[in-house]
Amino acid sequence: MPSGRPASAGSTGVRVADLSGEREGVWVLRRQLTGMLVARGSAALLFGVVALVWPAVTAPALALLFGLYALVDGLALLTGSCRREGDATHRAAHAAGGVLGIAAGLVAIAWPGVTAFALGTLIGAWAVSTGVAEIWAAVRFRRELRHEWALFLAGAASVVAGVLLWARPDAGATVVAEVIGGCALVTGALVLSAAHRLRGTAPAQRPAHHARHAHHARRV
Repeated sequence: MPSGRPASAGSTGVRVADLSGEREGVWVLRRQLTGMLVARGSAALLFGVVALVWPAVTAPALALLFGLYALVDGLALLTGSCRREGDATHRAAHAAGGVLGIAAGLVAIAWPGVTAFALGTLIGAWAVSTGVAEIWAAVRFRRELRHEWALFLAGAASVVAGVLLWARPDAGATVVAEVIGGCALVTGALVLSAAHRLRGTAPAQRPAHHARHAHHARRV
């Protein structure tokens, strides 16, 4: 009988340590995801504003502008996928979106004499593929973010914009800029909204984490 109590205390200590380590990992994951979302949302808003206010933008100018935006967005996604914490499928979705974004950005920047038709087709393909990856990541994001609907809507908006560009790839550079610029403003606002919610919940994990440690230390 005397040996039962130490064994119970030891198993309780192991469980507390495992729980503490898990919560610490969640906090680190949320902090990393918040930084990635802020970078992507800010880049989307900046691109959207410039694309919409640029009067009579030409296809080569829009290609350069979009290429820079796609590169920043793709690098942010690819960097976020390199984290150790979190769901493997979620990281794979970010990696896929990152690779596609970087590839689209490089093609847009390096394509000499790109036409509005070709650019609309390229941006449409990028919007649909990255939107699908965003929706996929949002579905896997439920454990880290209760309001994953914001990322889901951002992905859906990107898919809709891509389909519109595919439907009318011959509309001209100005129309392409209006469609993708408006989409960028919507997705940027939604992504920043998700980052704000995620940042608001991340710090709350640490006080609870330390309070449990203090309570356990007093019991010991």
